[in-house]
Amino acid sequence: MKNFLTDEGGSERVSESRISSYREEIVNGPIIKTFFKLGIPPLINQLIAVAYNVLDALWLSIYDDLAVSVPRQVWPVIFLFNAPMQALVTVGMSTISQYIGMKDYREASVSASKLLTMALSLGMALSISLFSLRSFIFSQVVRTPEEIVSWVMDYSAIMSVNILLTYIAFSYNTVLQAIGDTKRPAIINAFAISINTVLDPFLVLGIPPFPRMGVIGAAITDVIGSSISSISLNLLLRKYGLRAGITSLGGDWIKLSIKIGLPVFIMASMNSLAFIAQLRLVNAFGIIAVTAYSIGFIVADIADAALFGLVSASSIMIGQNLGAGNRNRAKEISLKASASVFSLLLLGVLIVYPLRIQIVRAFTEDPSIIGETDSFLNYLLPTLPFFGLFMIGMSAGRGSGRTLVPTILGIFRLWVVRIGMGYLLSLYIGVAGIWLSISLSNLVAGVTALIWLARGNWNRAVIKRGEFEVSTT
Repeated sequence: MKNFLTDEGGSERVSESRISSYREEIVNGPIIKTFFKLGIPPLINQLIAVAYNVLDALWLSIYDDLAVSVPRQVWPVIFLFNAPMQALVTVGMSTISQYIGMKDYREASVSASKLLTMALSLGMALSISLFSLRSFIFSQVVRTPEEIVSWVMDYSAIMSVNILLTYIAFSYNTVLQAIGDTKRPAIINAFAISINTVLDPFLVLGIPPFPRMGVIGAAITDVIGSSISSISLNLLLRKYGLRAGITSLGGDWIKLSIKIGLPVFIMASMNSLAFIAQLRLVNAFGIIAVTAYSIGFIVADIADAALFGLVSASSIMIGQNLGAGNRNRAKEISLKASASVFSLLLLGVLIVYPLRIQIVRAFTEDPSIIGETDSFLNYLLPTLPFFGLFMIGMSAGRGSGRTLVPTILGIFRLWVVRIGMGYLLSLYIGVAGIWLSISLSNLVAGVTALIWLARGNWNRAVIKRGEFEVSTT
């Protein structure tokens, strides 16, 4: 029997038969059924994550009305420091899934080890960097309002530790998903988030025996959850027989990674910087706008909860089908995934929109904040299904390794429409100009992504059998 991953000590192996069983369904099975079979476990995981974020915001709002805006101040900066991780995930997903589609398990094993090695190195360096630079970032770049700046500094200090843990967990998760196993990683992540959810009110609100820690408590629960995920995913890899460890990278792998990952890194960095610029623009309108912005996105997260759990399924299916030479099937997958995600998000919007004011009132009783949040949601919610189309376009780029067009579209969406147009409109109609530009960016990006999926020449594999050989240690 052939083996998926080997190491020099000749330790445990994963059998080809288990990997092949996933591959057969992905390459030859019914598209919609397989899409949801792969997507439902991470979808459930995402629903749990959304529930945790909503409850986290609720506990913070009970602690203090303004504390609910603290995570939204820090997250764009975290996204910037996670930009290299987005590139690594794309490299890992496209290469590992395509090699599995080819049944070239040896090359898939090499790519898995490279991914884990690079993730550990970058995560450690960036964790230290955020901790060291956070004072400059939030005082000079983001321009966080004075009312919450001390909370933001405390929260970001602890979240800098979480960067390293996130890099490790995401690399493990990518290897498992590229194989086709989305169920077990989803169970692990759901368990970790459940622990967060239970601990959160104790640490935030100071339910005995814990002290009242506010935003610090919210950050600590995130670190605990990421630690649980990292350890558990590593154990799952070992159950598969995967013992991917520290390895030499090799010039060929680095070149291919740059080719695939650089556009994604550029886009993720530009996206993060755009979110930071957008946040700074919102911050200029004061704490009411800042809080409305934060609560508005919490409500949007409820409406589009299905999105981020499903997009990874299309990446896996597209990557493995391109590796197997099924170009037409790969395009069909992207279009059917687009229709499915658009429909689910439309349903989510139709459910949430009539309830938006009641949801907002759960986080604040301030009439000024409620009114501004309602204005934001009236612009934002109707365009969420189009944001789903854009994300499927991104997913197709990651699965195929053809990331240039989604990168350009992502940069245009944020920098030209959200930031450029948002700044100009805000000069004339105030903060409503920012809300309008956010909505237009979703609409433009979604329609363009759908056209690219339907008519573009993206459905070509980026790797060839035995393209490079690199020894692992």
